[in-house]
This record gives sequence, C-alpha cells and structure tokens, in this order.
Amino acid sequence: MQNPTDYPKHYCGVFGIFGHPNAAELTYFGLYALQHRGQESAGIVTGHDGKFFKHHGMGLVPQIFSDPKILHDLVGDRAIGHTRYSTTGTSNLRNAQPLTVDCARGQIAVAHNGNLTNA
Repeated sequence: MQNPTDYPKHYCGVFGIFGHPNAAELTYFGLYALQHRGQESAGIVTGHDGKFFKHHGMGLVPQIFSDPKILHDLVGDRAIGHTRYSTTGTSNLRNAQPLTVDCARGQIAVAHNGNLTNA
C-alpha cells in the first residue's frame, strides 16, 4: 500500500510566459488547463514598460476572466498566473495570487505553491 505522503499533492497551479505579445491570453489558457489544481481563486499579472497590470478574483478561471476586456487590459509580453487551492489561510481575495510588492528598486510579482511565513 502506498503511503499518502509518497506522491505529489496538487495544490495550486502556477504558469508563466516571457517574450510573447499575447502573454495574458496564453497565461489564461495555461491557468484553464491547471484549473484542477486550484478552484478557489485565480489571477494574472502582466508586465509592460516597467509597470504591472493585474487581475484576480474568487472562483473558477472562466468566471474570473469572463469579460474579454480583462485580458485585453493585461498588456505586456510577460505574465505569471496562479490558481489557488488553500491549505492554510482563509479563502478570500486578499490571499489570491499572484502577489505584487513595491520594493525600493521597483515592483516584483510572485506566484508560489507553498507558504510564506513571517510575511
């Protein structure tokens, strides 16, 4: 009998792309394909000319990005996306990823499959 800790757990899905003019749309399709890994929330952050464009929400990927204008407004040739299945923390919009942070030298965007402690 296999020990339940001996196989990968499917919590969250992370997708990224760089150098493609339709980065947001391709990230949407990537998240759609990874939807089975997290059905709580999803989000996409794109980058263009040193600025981030972000959209995230609660629910399934097609619900969150149902308005075509959303993907159109996520401009840039790079993107990261995330679908969430929470193992810790509450299920709310505040915990939806990707996260964006303002730092001394600019912004960063992070999508992860784990826990950031003392953050």
